[in-house]
Amino acid sequence: MQKAISSLFMTGLPGPTVDDSSRDLVAQLGINHFIIFKRNVVDPDQLKKLCQDLGQLCREHQLDPPLISIDQEGGTVARLGPPFRQFADAREYGEDEEAEERVAEFARLCAQDLRECGINLNFAPVLDVCPANQGCFMEQRALGSDPARVAQLGQIIIETMQAAGVAACAKHFPGLGEGVVDPHLLLPRVSKSAAEIRAFDLIPFKEAIKAGVAAIMTSHVIYQHLDPETLATMSAPILTTLLRQELGYEGVVVTDDLEMGAIENDLTVPEAACRALKAGADLLLICHDHAKVRASHARINQALADNELSREQIMAASQRIGRLSASLFSARGPQ
Repeated sequence: MQKAISSLFMTGLPGPTVDDSSRDLVAQLGINHFIIFKRNVVDPDQLKKLCQDLGQLCREHQLDPPLISIDQEGGTVARLGPPFRQFADAREYGEDEEAEERVAEFARLCAQDLRECGINLNFAPVLDVCPANQGCFMEQRALGSDPARVAQLGQIIIETMQAAGVAACAKHFPGLGEGVVDPHLLLPRVSKSAAEIRAFDLIPFKEAIKAGVAAIMTSHVIYQHLDPETLATMSAPILTTLLRQELGYEGVVVTDDLEMGAIENDLTVPEAACRALKAGADLLLICHDHAKVRASHARINQALADNELSREQIMAASQRIGRLSASLFSARGPQ
C-alpha cells in the first residue's frame, strides 16, 4: 500500500543534479515521479544525464520507472531554452493560415527533443478556450477563441505527440480560458452557467478524450454553477461526476501545482492533496518544497488510517498512473 501511495506524487527538484533531498524522497518514501523546470536545465547533455540518474535511482530502490514531466507549451511557457528548439505561443499557431501543419510540426519536434533527454510526459496542450483582447491571462497560451478550432488543433497535438512516444496532458479542466486572475497568485472564479461550460469550454476536452489523451490537468478555479464552494482540483462534482462519469474519461487526472496561491492562500498543501484525491485526482503535483511532499505523504497515510480515503480509491489512482507508465516504457516507448 505504501508503494501505491508514493506513486501518487510528482515533485520538482531544486537544481540540475539529483540532490540529497530528492534522493531521500526516493529512498525513504518511494517517490518516483518528477517535473522539470528551468532551474533543472543547463544543456541537453546535462538534462539527459539528470533523467538517466533519476531512472537509475528508482531502479536501485525497486521502484517503477519514473514519469518525468515538463511544461513545454512553447512561447510564454517553455522550460527548455536554446540550444533546444524554440516554439511560438499557441495563439500564434492557432491564428496561422497553416495552423494544422504548424501544430503538428510543433508536437513532433517537441516530442523528439523531450524523448532524446528522457522526458516522457508533457503538460500540453492548453485546451482553454480564450477570447482575445479581454484581459484574460491565458490569451497567448491558448490556441484560440473558437471551441471547435481549439478542439481540432488540440487533437492534432495530442495524437502527434503521443505517436512520437511522449504522453500529452490536456489542461486546465474544465476550462480556464476566461479567467482574468492568475491562480498562481489568487483564486479565480468563473460565473458561466453549466450549460455554457458544456457547450463551450468542454468541447476541446471531449475531443481530447476521444483522441486518447494520456492525462488531464485540473484547474484551480471555482466554477460557480458547477460547484460553488470548491475549486475544480478538489471538487468531486467536477472531477468524478463530470469528468469521469459524464465524459467517460479513464486516464490520469493530475492536479495543477498544489503550491499555487489559489490553494495555499486558504489551505495547507497536505490538506489540498488529501481533498484532491478524495475528489477524484490521481497524480498530486508539488513542484518546489520537499517538506510539503513529505507532509502530504503523511497526510494521505493518516487519511487512509482514519477512513477519509479508502484503499480502493488509492489503488484505483495508482493503477491509472501505472498504466500510463507501462505504456511509455513498453517496447515501443522511450527507454
